Amino acid sequence: MSKQDVIDTLTKLKGIGTAKAQALYDAGFSSIESIQKASIDDLMSVEGISETIATSIQDQLGKKKPSKPAAKKSTGSGQPSKTEKPEKISSPPKKTTPDEEPPSPPKKKQEKDEIVTEEEIIEEIPEYEVKKKPALPKDLQEKIRIRTQIKKRTPTFLREEWFRYKRLAKNWRRPDGLHSKMRMNMKYRPNKVRVGFRGPRQARGLHPSGFEEVIVYTVKDLESIDADTQAARIGGTVGSKKRQAIIEKAKERDIRLLNK
Repeated sequence: MSKQDVIDTLTKLKGIGTAKAQALYDAGFSSIESIQKASIDDLMSVEGISETIATSIQDQLGKKKPSKPAAKKSTGSGQPSKTEKPEKISSPPKKTTPDEEPPSPPKKKQEKDEIVTEEEIIEEIPEYEVKKKPALPKDLQEKIRIRTQIKKRTPTFLREEWFRYKRLAKNWRRPDGLHSKMRMNMKYRPNKVRVGFRGPRQARGLHPSGFEEVIVYTVKDLESIDADTQAARIGGTVGSKKRQAIIEKAKERDIRLLNK
């Protein structure tokens, strides 16, 4: 076979291009038979041929196996002679020049599994800070409890015919109109906002925890706060530097901050 025929045959194989086919021919594999007889180590010695590509070439071309020797004739004793298995032909070691070094097998990356102990996990978890509760009289605590119960059973108030028109938002508007069935409180109509849904007067405007909210903008605003019944809420326009000062001052005076 000519050089062009060998290169054309090799380029038809999967994973072999013109450059690798030329490199195989230049390395001394001038025929397909020489490649079939070669070992994987011999093919790996060619530049650009890895172990995977060398195995693929051998599989696609079909590596030639040495023929088995003929069985010996039976001896005169009448017992058939045992056929001997052919010995495996090992490829001769490749001769390397002093300047060249034998190719080393690819090193596998060893991934170290990080072992996280239970103590390290506990250290990363921040300690839970118990929130301060207000000092309220028993009657006010009862009013807050009643307000919570009323809030749970209070329905969501929606305007009249909110479901009929897409342009109507899901909010509350007082029903009006001479023929409005909702205004006349007829059966099977949605609930209207009524005074009966309000909570106790003493608990109105208080935070769910029971504190009275006071908005602060400076550290000086904390001086007028009663830490037992009032809680501070930092204003939205306060910068980070002043906010940090307010947090430290509130911690010193034991004032609860509703937003840190």
